[in-house]
Amino acid sequence: MKLVLAGVGRLKAGPERELVARYAERCVASGRKIGFGGFDLREIDESRARRPEDRKAEEGAALAALLPTGAKRICLDERGRNLTSEDFAQRLGGWRDSGAPACALIIGGPDGLDPAFRDCADLTLAFGAMTWPHQIVRALAAEQLFRALTILAGHPYHRA
Repeated sequence: MKLVLAGVGRLKAGPERELVARYAERCVASGRKIGFGGFDLREIDESRARRPEDRKAEEGAALAALLPTGAKRICLDERGRNLTSEDFAQRLGGWRDSGAPACALIIGGPDGLDPAFRDCADLTLAFGAMTWPHQIVRALAAEQLFRALTILAGHPYHRA
């Protein structure tokens, strides 16, 4: 199963991009042994539409076009569920075992995700009630993907 981290906006060169790249490399190395093939960072530009609803709709359509066919969608949203890392890992493992071709973690723009796009998610997930900068959320999401893979592999990186 391929892993995709998709987001609105582009990471600039700097520590956040380096951290995401480091976790992406770790995911590729760890995932290969347990049925996960590859890690893609896919980004779109923010919409320039005037109204927030129009921006979210445009961004939702652009994000949908980036996703592999049949990908499980995890939308990151403040209204989402709070899962433990173990529960998140089990969800990924279950999708892998059921033959899902890909899993995409999706980060919206400053206005959030289009409700219609979010409603199509297989899982809506929150990283707590606080608002986080999108650059940091990308790093957190990449780390949690790596942590999930280590849990599935039985590696001691995760100590609960």
